[in-house]
Amino acid sequence: MKLYSKGQLIKTVAAAVVVSVVVSSVILKKVYSKSESRNQNNTEVSTELDSDSQLETVQNDSKPFEIEALNLELNSTAINPINTGNAYYTQDELQNINVYDACNEAVVNINTMVTAYDWFLEPYVQDGGSGSGSIIDKRGYILTNVHVIQDASQIYVSLYDGSQYEAEVVGQDFDSDLAVLKFTPPANLQLKTISFGDSKALKVGQKVIAIGNPFGMERTMTTGIVSGLGRPIQNSNKRIIRNMIQTDAAINPGNSGGPLLDISGKMVGINTMIISSSGSSSGIGFAVPSETAVRVVADLIKYGKVQRGTIDAVLVQNNSRIARYAGLDVSSGMIVSELARGGKAEAAGLLGGKESVRYGSSIIKLGGDVILKIDDITVSTLADYYSALESKRPGETVTVVVRRNKKDVTLKIKLVES
Repeated sequence: MKLYSKGQLIKTVAAAVVVSVVVSSVILKKVYSKSESRNQNNTEVSTELDSDSQLETVQNDSKPFEIEALNLELNSTAINPINTGNAYYTQDELQNINVYDACNEAVVNINTMVTAYDWFLEPYVQDGGSGSGSIIDKRGYILTNVHVIQDASQIYVSLYDGSQYEAEVVGQDFDSDLAVLKFTPPANLQLKTISFGDSKALKVGQKVIAIGNPFGMERTMTTGIVSGLGRPIQNSNKRIIRNMIQTDAAINPGNSGGPLLDISGKMVGINTMIISSSGSSSGIGFAVPSETAVRVVADLIKYGKVQRGTIDAVLVQNNSRIARYAGLDVSSGMIVSELARGGKAEAAGLLGGKESVRYGSSIIKLGGDVILKIDDITVSTLADYYSALESKRPGETVTVVVRRNKKDVTLKIKLVES
């Protein structure tokens, strides 16, 4: 082992420190020189961009500047928050807030009681369903869905302030799944209402807002867009509702009967159902258009029912079994079993059946016409028949295509009151 004196150790350490300082200085000088060169290149590119007012391809070490310039351009088009005094909101947020403030107090929570029977067939009352509704008149008229109040023995509506009132059914229409309720508000209570909008003016992609009581969470708001228009959807009452509004705004159990609003706070639809494999809001929501609701509500308030036109005939649903027995070349449509004597359909040339046969527990007549179309709407089932006449009034004339002796025949038939 080689030994060193104390003096030699001190000299060796001092020499090492000096060498380290010299090496570090050289390295720092080279790094600084490269940095200066890069800054000069970037300054030249920046000057060129300013003069030409456009982005050009930048090679190699100028790449970071190109990304930075692009970020600046994107930031310049960002939505600027709006100062409302105490907080900042985007324009979209302000629309949502304004619609909610204007409409949420006009949305009610509907709960029902239904009659059930015990093992001894003794009746008792239990909780039924729940849903939503919109106050459409300051006298206490509420618009909702039929399936929200179906089979109810008692109906209660809860307002935004927590007060609850018993309501009665003014009228209900199974064909559109719409119902009108009424409760009597206190004399000192000024109800807020929701006005109808124009569903015919809706466009796919347009923003819509739903307010309701999903899972009992009162006056919950969700937003979305109009995903589709003119959808024919069969409701829970086996009736096909045409021209339904499809939306991706979240609609859950409890939203039924609540309003679908545009950004002005007008009711363009009545949230009615959701089609989902799981039953959650991940499915597709549908709303009855306000165009239908306006017509239905007017009749329900005035008459207690919707005055629709119908063909004055007894119709039977055609199927493959009947078609084989009767020798028909079609297995769908509505078979004309009987006609009202001296009626509008008979006068128009519609033919009823002549051969009486037993079908289940009923007697029907075969050999007459089979209705296939009404005003260019294909009629395959009874639901289609109701749907084709849903918007028709008594006294209107419809074009009917029937199958007669394996040929299509077109008739003009005046409708009568249903």
